[in-house]
Amino acid sequence: MYNLDKPISDRVTKWLEGNYDEPTKRTLQKLIENNETEELTDAFYKDLDFGTGGLRGIMGVGSNRVNKYTIGAATQGLSNYLKMAFPDEKIKVAIAFDNRNNAKEFAQVVADVFSSNDIYVFAFESLRPTPELSYAIRALGCHSGVMLTASHNPKEYSGYKAYWKDGGQIIAPHDKNIIDEVKKIISVDQIKFASKPQLIETIGQKIDDLFIQTVKSVSIHPEIIKAQHDLKIVYSPIHGTGITIIPDALKAVGFTNINLVQEQCIVDGNFPTVVYPNPEEKEAMTMALNNAKLIDADLVMATDPDADRVGIAIKNNENKFILLNGNQTGVLCFIICSLNGNRKDG
Repeated sequence: MYNLDKPISDRVTKWLEGNYDEPTKRTLQKLIENNETEELTDAFYKDLDFGTGGLRGIMGVGSNRVNKYTIGAATQGLSNYLKMAFPDEKIKVAIAFDNRNNAKEFAQVVADVFSSNDIYVFAFESLRPTPELSYAIRALGCHSGVMLTASHNPKEYSGYKAYWKDGGQIIAPHDKNIIDEVKKIISVDQIKFASKPQLIETIGQKIDDLFIQTVKSVSIHPEIIKAQHDLKIVYSPIHGTGITIIPDALKAVGFTNINLVQEQCIVDGNFPTVVYPNPEEKEAMTMALNNAKLIDADLVMATDPDADRVGIAIKNNENKFILLNGNQTGVLCFIICSLNGNRKDG
């Protein structure tokens, strides 16, 4: 019927005949009718890998794509492992999502699968940054958490980051154990999609406020911020989650001269103003840098879609903006912390 290697053809047939929804089957049938051999091969030649950080890939139909079924399988495997790891506890998880296309719908799938497995879910009402999800996991006493994001990858991508009860990404031995459980999900019929709404609680502003209070409480030099509160800062969320929390956090710690790149404050999973939403790349920082030059700013910052990566630009001794790399930013943070530790007043 179509020119595919047999193993791939068998996978396609499994999706056409299996317990998948009609829109998925129609999309798949259209690919077959259009003889999209290359696309079908790439979409079905393997299962999308669930690694130590979770899932990441191109969105679409197929076992090697990010969709409700690969997301569902990952969540079912994680649910199974959580029940093994915490056999005598009421398991709780938190879920957040970024501005990616389909991220909110994927977050709902994750909530449905967790709740169907009798796991209590705290689900953010709208997009939020990864650092706030990590905070919520700890603040709400959760055992795990999931962030729907593809980080700084192009618009065609989506993904799934898994977190443990400490708010950090999964590490040994849990990483391998979860991967093993996900690999055991070999049929769509093993995934429990039937939501239990009574086990899903919506969260939002209350956690935002607590998170910002915590950020303020760990400010290293509040007296310096007070003295330089009018430092001219340009900030861009590059269409992502940073807009929900970072301007408010900067104000909370005492900065009063925050200038937003308005065009990039529009939440949009198509990232219309950049090619690649990585704030460590100059191209993605272009609009922020142009704004900074116009107002003679002192500091430029931008964050990636889920706001766990920051790009920073400062002026050099020739009064020209330069981008700092991660090592340079780390050294500056280390120096600041060291100075704080050497203060005579303790």
